Amino acid sequence: MPVEPAVLAPDDGDREAGPQRPGPVRGDRSAWSTLRPLVLRLHFYAGLLIAPFLLVAATTGLLYAGSFQAERFLYADELRVPAGDRELPVSQQVEAARKAHPRGEISAVRPSPEKGATTRVLLSGVPGVGAGHTLAVFVDPYTAEVRGDLEQYGSTGALPLRTWIDELHRDLHLGQPGRLYSELAASWLWVIAAGGLVLWFGRRRAQRALRGSKGRRRTLSLHGTVGVWAAIGLFMLSATGLTWSTYAGASIGDLRTALDQTTPTVTATVGEHAEHTGAGGAATGGPEGVGLDAVLASARAEGLSNPVEIVPPADASSAYVVRQIQRSWPEKQDAVAIEPTSGQVTDVQRWADYPVLAKLSRWGVDLHTGSLFGLANQIVLAALALSLIVLIVLGYRMWWQRGRGSSFGRPLPRGAWQHVPPYVLVPLMAAIAVLGYFVPLLGIPLAAFLLVDIVWGEIEYRRGRRPVAPPA
Repeated sequence: MPVEPAVLAPDDGDREAGPQRPGPVRGDRSAWSTLRPLVLRLHFYAGLLIAPFLLVAATTGLLYAGSFQAERFLYADELRVPAGDRELPVSQQVEAARKAHPRGEISAVRPSPEKGATTRVLLSGVPGVGAGHTLAVFVDPYTAEVRGDLEQYGSTGALPLRTWIDELHRDLHLGQPGRLYSELAASWLWVIAAGGLVLWFGRRRAQRALRGSKGRRRTLSLHGTVGVWAAIGLFMLSATGLTWSTYAGASIGDLRTALDQTTPTVTATVGEHAEHTGAGGAATGGPEGVGLDAVLASARAEGLSNPVEIVPPADASSAYVVRQIQRSWPEKQDAVAIEPTSGQVTDVQRWADYPVLAKLSRWGVDLHTGSLFGLANQIVLAALALSLIVLIVLGYRMWWQRGRGSSFGRPLPRGAWQHVPPYVLVPLMAAIAVLGYFVPLLGIPLAAFLLVDIVWGEIEYRRGRRPVAPPA
């Protein structure tokens, strides 16, 4: 997005006003002409101060976009086997996995989803496996040979390489405190992108031209051109990233709850006290009943095609849960609960019945993580990450080029907000206050910046050095 001076004078706007208070707003000035310096100053400082966080997020996001393909190459021995003529029963494959790894409890089984793919038997409570992770035992579905085992994380089945990159992108391996960095970046990304778009399209066409320009103007034009092309993708990254952030994500969750738009779950409890739960828990070692093969057959009869995950009953009052786990287009998210002693289906949850916001949230997360459209999705994410890195580098270069001599990168003049008419400023401040409440890592830094800027500006003015933004 373009970072430019407050006033586009012949010398590219690098003039500063003297130590004087801004004059009254002329009545013939348009709302945009008074608002533009304010947008410019916000875009400049937001880009300057938030860019380091965005640079980290973009770099780690670029790594994550390539981690899917790297994972398939690095763990090929565990993930792929020569395709055979007939798969063995799932129960026999699980038995082979338990012989190789008797410790821990079976938390889920993911039968081979396609020809040449291994079956995953997921074990929880295995010593040495991180909290919230499982040990995935990979079994050849044609021979029941155990091909290896790897630590797995999340519903997408991320293996060690992708898990490490994912945690680096999400929280820099610092746990919950580290998630503040990514939420801060996501909270401000759309603001910076929107400000840049407004400034770009508000400039005269001749000033946006790249051909024939040089120096800072060329950098600005290149910065703006890249930003305009990447803007929609950056908005998408910001919005989808916020959906599962700590604070803004909680606000979004509260809104979905209030609108009755939460993600539905299948009833996994059988008996008189049935209630909606998650997808069961860890089995205590192969509960008696119809068995995995009959459970899978019942799920297939309900239309649950591959890929699926079978979650054993958590206790005597729980059912098996079989759910589809395909996150690529078209989404497969149907789920059924199956009574363990009779094999009867006790509850069905269809993806088609999900509320609109639940579907949008699912699509948004999968789009952000590169799962929704597979390789094409991952290529687009990599291109967006590279674009953001280029924008940040060009933005800092413009900051460098803006100064002269020892005053490189001097800030834009203060006082722009005092030129905005009340009928524009008051609703704008109200909207920012409401938005800041629901997106606190946008609102709190913005309030802190305004407070520091106002106090520092007053000190500068009293010293006779306060630069004020002239009328646009």
